[in-house]
Amino acid sequence: MGEVLLDALLDSVKIFPFLFLMYLIIEILEHRTKVSRSSNVLRGGLAPLLGAAVGIIPQCGFSVMAAKLYDRRLIRTGTLLAVFLATSDEALILLLTSGTEAAIALMPLIAVKFAVAVGVGYAANGVCRGERLADLPEGEEVHGNACGHDHEGEGDPPVKRYVVHPLLHSLQIFAYLLAVNIAFGVLIYYVGEANIAAFLDSTLWLQPLIAALVGLIPNCASSVLITGAYIGGYLSFGAMAAGLCVNAGLGFVVLFKNVKRWRRNLLLLAVLFAIGTVVGYAATGVMQLFAL
Repeated sequence: MGEVLLDALLDSVKIFPFLFLMYLIIEILEHRTKVSRSSNVLRGGLAPLLGAAVGIIPQCGFSVMAAKLYDRRLIRTGTLLAVFLATSDEALILLLTSGTEAAIALMPLIAVKFAVAVGVGYAANGVCRGERLADLPEGEEVHGNACGHDHEGEGDPPVKRYVVHPLLHSLQIFAYLLAVNIAFGVLIYYVGEANIAAFLDSTLWLQPLIAALVGLIPNCASSVLITGAYIGGYLSFGAMAAGLCVNAGLGFVVLFKNVKRWRRNLLLLAVLFAIGTVVGYAATGVMQLFAL
């Protein structure tokens, strides 16, 4: 058991420097990301495409900003869905830094999520083409602040913003990842790899549904759990795609703060869940067809 815990710790420690570097870059992006009255790119014909592109960037600040803009009727429904579907939170970082064969899934995952996000975005905007948009008041800006970070103020000193905040976020994800690695290590120790493999084969077609339900949890831990399960070989690519299409960071937390629009919010949640599940089963079917 001691060896299991040590292996889990070492596997997590290896990724920590990359986590810090990535979150430093993300902190810079989030700090400089804003939408003002003169920024109309998220309202025009390219909006779903651009929304999907920024959503792919591994952080949930853009999903938070998209939710704020949508709640104020500054962007269309399709654009919001494009951002939400493209968002993967910590998943891409973990795949990129995993150092395992699972890393080869990074580009296919990005391709699937981007294609689905763009397609759904344009389709939804077409269906909801009668949406009326409001205008952002002159001089007001909406920022893409970091998800779950209580530091939206502009007065933070550079050391705090570019060292302390990325370090704290890296430690948080490190803790999540360590917990996932320990859990899977203990599972293998007591159950055995052969038994786990047999169970996973028997539940292959149930995995996308379960992963999509986990993806609904508005927390970094859900994307870490889903991605960690895939890296460890406990989840299929289709299931991971389902969970990560549904996983929109804290975007839904922002939307559900507007309790007066709870029906709209539940409908968006149901639509996202349905799309993610369909994507998961489609990807699983394709993988099975080609025996990948």
